[in-house]
Amino acid sequence: MTRRRKRPNLFSWAVFGLVVLFGYYLNQVYLPAQPNPFEATPTATRSPESLATEAENLFRDGKLLQSIEAYKEAIKADPQNPALYIAIARIQVWAGQYEDAQANAENALLLNPNSSMAHAVKAWALDFQGNNTDAITSIDAAIELDPKNAIAHAYRVEILIDSGSFDNVTTAADVSRNALALDPNALETRRARAYLLEATSNYEEAIQFYRSAIEVNPNIPILHMELGRNLRFLEVYDEAIKEFTLANTLNPPDPEPDLLISRTYATIGDYAKAIQYAEQAVKDRTTDPHLRGNYGVMLFRNFLYQPALEQLERAVKGGSSEEGLPITGLSLSAGGRVVEYYYTYGLVLARTNQCGEALKISQQIKTAVPTDENAVFAADEMVRICEENLANPPEATDVPTEEEATAEPETETPAPEATETTEATATP
Repeated sequence: MTRRRKRPNLFSWAVFGLVVLFGYYLNQVYLPAQPNPFEATPTATRSPESLATEAENLFRDGKLLQSIEAYKEAIKADPQNPALYIAIARIQVWAGQYEDAQANAENALLLNPNSSMAHAVKAWALDFQGNNTDAITSIDAAIELDPKNAIAHAYRVEILIDSGSFDNVTTAADVSRNALALDPNALETRRARAYLLEATSNYEEAIQFYRSAIEVNPNIPILHMELGRNLRFLEVYDEAIKEFTLANTLNPPDPEPDLLISRTYATIGDYAKAIQYAEQAVKDRTTDPHLRGNYGVMLFRNFLYQPALEQLERAVKGGSSEEGLPITGLSLSAGGRVVEYYYTYGLVLARTNQCGEALKISQQIKTAVPTDENAVFAADEMVRICEENLANPPEATDVPTEEEATAEPETETPAPEATETTEATATP
């Protein structure tokens, strides 16, 4: 009882407490916050601004489809930003994705009903789909919201021209000058002026403005097709083919450049190359009856009647592609080049001694397009050939006669294709 009690070692207890606290922190706080070495490291999320910048750079490089995909990622990262929907819609129009462009412009309007650019891009997309009436309504709304929107004025030029009204073309001339005054350096305002000049047959001036638009962005396929088309009107065929080829390089899946190259070679009588590019256009879009019709015409002009018959029959009557996909036949009432497909089909039928069908086509043409001199002449020629066949049945149907083999190649008269809207020739 008289033994002295030993005092506790406070320092040891302090060290022990620190060890316990450190163990608790390590187990409950630090280790749970560390990544599992056996799990994949998550990819850092990119900002919508970064994705939008990438998309614009891709657009400037002419990579339209990649640009669209980048904008889609930006929209996923920031789905409430109307500017992203407008930006992707504009590029989708350039890329020919008109329905998707309209949908994205409408998405922008849901987020911001007072967006002038959203209304403008929607109008542009509607016009490309042939809905000119609604396009005019939308573009008027865009300009009412922002009278200084130069791009909206540029779109209005194109929409007015596509309406087919001479009065609207006159108005478009003033609108195009206004668009250029608001922004002379914009791609759209320069192209709109070129589009107007082309529509009024001022091809040399149109070429200058198309070239100035290409200076802003040299990698948009449609600009090179439009420039090439005007060069073709002026019979500068070598330069036209260069522009169409460049457009083809920028967007290989698009059959339009191949189609234009085909027609240009046919114009100068090089039907071998015309056939080559016409065939490639069909391969790009195998279910398009217009491309089948063009291919058939080129084969016919090179006296290849049997393959021409196969292509033209699909264009006129429909059928199936090589992959078994359906092809819808074209109606003669569509006019334009469809009439050429019909009378070429009738001539091939006559040349291959299928006169029962040929005479039906002849009568159909005379009834449907009696004022088309070329078509009526071809219809009469079908009758003449069939009468000749009756008197002297041909032994071979796919071999050209000496007269055909030595005939001068027929040429096409350059004429507006996508902008055939007016006969005016005065400079606007």
